Amino acid sequence: MATFVLIHGGGGSAWDWHLLVPELTARGHDAVVPELPIGDPAAGLAAFRDTVVGAVGDRRDLVVVGHSYGGFTAPLVAAALPVRLLVLLAPMIPRPGEKPGDWWRETGYPVAEGLSEEEQFFNGVPATIVAEAGAHTREQVSAEGDEPWPLDAWPDVPTRVLIGRDDRFFPPEFLRRVAAERLGVVPDEIDGGHAVALSHPGELAERLVSYLR
Repeated sequence: MATFVLIHGGGGSAWDWHLLVPELTARGHDAVVPELPIGDPAAGLAAFRDTVVGAVGDRRDLVVVGHSYGGFTAPLVAAALPVRLLVLLAPMIPRPGEKPGDWWRETGYPVAEGLSEEEQFFNGVPATIVAEAGAHTREQVSAEGDEPWPLDAWPDVPTRVLIGRDDRFFPPEFLRRVAAERLGVVPDEIDGGHAVALSHPGELAERLVSYLR
């Protein structure tokens, strides 16, 4: 049995994974779903890492999954704990010393024109789930945006990048380029948009579990 450590993205919460967790447990695995301290103006990347490490406790056989902005935290956890696999899902992939607030400019992020936030983030998600999402969004006022990413190099952990074929927020062609430039990898792809854990939880669980084989 593996333990999947699920790290949400910017402005997110544990709710972002609420459809995926039962899919993973139905396949015989455990899941840890911490909430990063994004509402704390004093919290930086070290606090994000420590929150996840504390939630993991003494669990082992860890698969760390970082979604979107969680891509800045997931490698820090992988560097701090004995991690079996690191999975970056529709991720922001950092470079050593890069400030999260600078990532957009340094990657050449293509701003989506003419799309609402709902259209960018929740395409393909059932309307009933989209209607719930606003109640679980949190304001991000934490301090990490201007803090250099602290690792000198990527952790020595097997790493997979998984992107949504229909992602409108981080388009596939953009993430393919970033993954190649920063990690030298070709991403795996799955049906769904940016919120693939809400639109295709079963398919995502199956893909994550398949990485263990």
